Amino acid sequence: MSELSDRTGLHDLTHEYDGELLSGVYAGPPGRATVVLLHGAGFGSEERLRPLVAEFAARGCRALAFDFSGHGRSTGALAELSLRRRFEQAVAVTDAHAPAPDPLLLVGFSMSGQTVADLAGHYGERVAAVGLCAPAVYPREAWDVPFGEGDSRFSEIIRTPDGWRDSAALEVLRKYEGRAVLAVPGTDTVIPAQVTRAVQEALAARARFTRLELPDAEHWVGVWLHDHAEDRRAFVDALLTGLG
Repeated sequence: MSELSDRTGLHDLTHEYDGELLSGVYAGPPGRATVVLLHGAGFGSEERLRPLVAEFAARGCRALAFDFSGHGRSTGALAELSLRRRFEQAVAVTDAHAPAPDPLLLVGFSMSGQTVADLAGHYGERVAAVGLCAPAVYPREAWDVPFGEGDSRFSEIIRTPDGWRDSAALEVLRKYEGRAVLAVPGTDTVIPAQVTRAVQEALAARARFTRLELPDAEHWVGVWLHDHAEDRRAFVDALLTGLG
């Protein structure tokens, strides 16, 4: 048992993939649903998601969160990461720590809105619920392009007006039929309102959909839920509603 689990009930997680060492935490009993929590871009990391990991574990789920390469305690360079590599890393960690046929609950913040949609398309009926918190979606052209630094090709693509409308994520979310929760902050200076509306319309098409308002929160919903236990519990309650 690690020092981390001695203090908090969380256990260290490490996974080698494609030359990188991915680091994270997990908690809760195996053999039931597994919740996979994915942080956003920039300075995002699994550390801010640890209270959510613990909250889901307290409800009887196995829950895990990890740092994508170039983030937190994981190795690698952020500039070399891409949406495709994020997806592949998430699949590698999920397959290692949440083997089939256990149901999956996928939770993504900001950039990981795209990654959750990519995973939902990949895992299909295994996905019992998705939770999207101030989610972003991206043009298909951006999926395989390294993030780079500054004025990169990736930045150029995602800044193209209305380019996000071409996102494969919206197509996946429109077909999704499980439980879905969209957590929307009162102020979001990062994700355009029309993107949030498009994600909501996609989820509402077939999913059992709930919109959770966080009127005092800003874009960094992971930070908000880390610091506000009542809203954290409300989000977990909403995601688990109807799942037995």
